[in-house]
Amino acid sequence: MKNSNYLYLQFADRIEKQIKSGVLNVGDKLPSIREVCAETGYSMSTVSKAYYEIESRSLIESRPQSGYYVSNISARTIPEPSPSSPILKCLNIDREDLIDQVYGNMTDPDITMLSLGFPSNELLPIAKLNKGMVQAMRQLPNSGTSYEQVKGNPNLRREIARWSFTWGGSLSEEDIITMPGCTSAISHCLMTLTKPGDTIITESPAYFGILQLAKSLGLYIMELPTNMTTGIELDALKKALSSKKVKLCLLMSNFSNPSGSMMPAEHKIEVVRLMEFYNIPLIEDDIHGDLYFGASRPTNCKTYDESGIVLCCSSVSKTLAPGYRVGWVSPGKFKKEILRNKIYHTLSSPTITHQVVGDFLKNGRYENHLRKIRQILHHNCTNYINTVLESFPKGTKVSQPQGGFFLWIELDKSVDTAAFYHLAMQHKISIAPGRIFSFQDQFSNCMRLSFGLVWTNELRESIQTLGRLLHR
Repeated sequence: MKNSNYLYLQFADRIEKQIKSGVLNVGDKLPSIREVCAETGYSMSTVSKAYYEIESRSLIESRPQSGYYVSNISARTIPEPSPSSPILKCLNIDREDLIDQVYGNMTDPDITMLSLGFPSNELLPIAKLNKGMVQAMRQLPNSGTSYEQVKGNPNLRREIARWSFTWGGSLSEEDIITMPGCTSAISHCLMTLTKPGDTIITESPAYFGILQLAKSLGLYIMELPTNMTTGIELDALKKALSSKKVKLCLLMSNFSNPSGSMMPAEHKIEVVRLMEFYNIPLIEDDIHGDLYFGASRPTNCKTYDESGIVLCCSSVSKTLAPGYRVGWVSPGKFKKEILRNKIYHTLSSPTITHQVVGDFLKNGRYENHLRKIRQILHHNCTNYINTVLESFPKGTKVSQPQGGFFLWIELDKSVDTAAFYHLAMQHKISIAPGRIFSFQDQFSNCMRLSFGLVWTNELRESIQTLGRLLHR
């Protein structure tokens, strides 16, 4: 009997071939899952996974209470943003003022925040979290007012270790150290493994928070050429590592911020092999890994780490509760040093919220919530791409992420998105200009849009407004 994974991919490939050959046209309705099962003998699980897979390729779309239809995106050839080409030297150009402007109004309810990289409150299970908070205060000694052990809440660490099976990990409770957020975890790793004057490698573009954090620690950042679909270019990485000037590497292997790129599994394997060969630590930010649009969760670099060279950091800030500040690191062979650094700089993570999230993971609520939010984000992504292609000037290039929160948009070279940010703000719309995602003079004609908001007609009109402003 054929493997079910092979069957669903085989079926997905057949449907894709029919769409691209014109057998199925834009707007055509696909047979229901039950109809396909009756005709082929496949299980409902296999057909469901196949439809999710085709949907993740932006070839079909699900319409509530109606079924699956061929997406109009399938008829388009979407030009993707160009690979980055930073010069291979370390630069630190100030971007703080622009970042302050973009994020200075992040709590203003009158502004459409297309610049923010976390989910809207309407997408979060707030009522269930509130119940969990009451329960946690009853469970914890002194209602959660006491410090917890330095390693972190044992219930949370146990559940994070159990959850690691989703990306092919085999962690134990003792392999996890909790932190107050993913940025805190990365910060502790950087403080532990580097000293001022050291050089680290990142992708380009890279999350501005990481760039500014590294700069604040006195580090030099070497930005490497990056493909907006497959992530960091391996040849450039090999060349940089062989220079023997690099202290560590910091990458987002899944649905990178801001490009949305995802490294193929074979690239992740090669990255880990290179880190082991040169004995250079890899800090992996896997904060978006659970927000995949396909049928299964992608692996990360930690999946292939047998020597402990990878320090994998994550949190629930992008999936469940941004303000709870629940993060963690699986530090590999650097556990003792990371624990010592946490004692010096943090001592204890927030007690109550970490207990709440541990329980949320334990009782299956997190998995149920993820299924819902992934579907919403996937539909949002499709709607954003459609609206951008319909509204923005001809020649606009748009990324096609397979998960996460972000669209990376490349405009004509004549457009300065830093100036465009101020124009958009006059219409109460906030975007993230591309130049804040690099210390080099690049991406001035690019911007990042977050599709973590609830999709509404008003949101569609905001994106259309951006298009009209760009046409000026």
